[in-house]
Amino acid sequence: MRALCRLTLACLALALTAALTIDIAHAAPVSAVDDNGDTVTLIAPAQRVVSLAPHITELIYAAGGGTKLVGAVSYSDYPPEAKAVPRVGDNRALDLERIAALKPDLIVVWRHGNAQQQLDRLRDLHIPLFFSEPHRLDDVATSLTRLGVLLGTEPTALAAASAYRRQIAQLRATYAQRAPVSVFYEVWDQPLMTINGESMISDAIALCGGRNVFAALRPLVPTLSTEAVIAANPDAIVTASAGATAPDRPLPALERWRAWPQLKAVAHNKLYAIDGDLLSRAGPRIAQGAQKLCEDLQRARAN
Repeated sequence: MRALCRLTLACLALALTAALTIDIAHAAPVSAVDDNGDTVTLIAPAQRVVSLAPHITELIYAAGGGTKLVGAVSYSDYPPEAKAVPRVGDNRALDLERIAALKPDLIVVWRHGNAQQQLDRLRDLHIPLFFSEPHRLDDVATSLTRLGVLLGTEPTALAAASAYRRQIAQLRATYAQRAPVSVFYEVWDQPLMTINGESMISDAIALCGGRNVFAALRPLVPTLSTEAVIAANPDAIVTASAGATAPDRPLPALERWRAWPQLKAVAHNKLYAIDGDLLSRAGPRIAQGAQKLCEDLQRARAN
């Protein structure tokens, strides 16, 4: 069965190569460096693009390439028109045959969100892969401009990047130098998980004048104990409320922290939940999530 699957994918790859009829006589090659550090070169701006993460879908639309999107993974729900894009699986299981059948000339991949085995099989299709893994708030603007180059939509991408940079710069000027607030960011409760200093959410905390109490931990999303949170004794506890990527998860049970009234965040009622789609996706809307975070941390300074 596995051999048959590989044969099928190989046939689809050959068909794809034969079916690509882009007229390159009047088109120039385009190149951009991805977040893997690799230079991706296309013989002409991409016309048929597949997105393998919700944040990538948002970036492509913001960069002006929404009409070129022919496939996307589950939970690619923003902007609203993205809901009509054909689905090609999710980050756990991609439909590789479906992807090949869509005849894309560019696939944009979430480097740490898509399984390595599936990425290896995507490479077998010989379709250019662009890896997207923004780690800092400023990387979102860079991602927009690079995608704009590959999509042939540079004016739109540059405008979106400039607008995003202005939003972030305004928040930085307003909040970054205010009195520090120590923050525990709860990713998940069972097991208890947080983020370290390399996360974009941690970057947003710093933008707001906050301090991630677990910034020094490894890996990117470490697991920890309740006792560790009690020992860190943060001024505020923040988490994400359920968005499109967690439709079955109830609103965060931050109330359970009230079992430890010795925590400063509990004693002063500084428990905050922010829409996870705004704060957890590495797209332009993270500026909105960062603003909400800054406003919450400003309230935390009040006591």
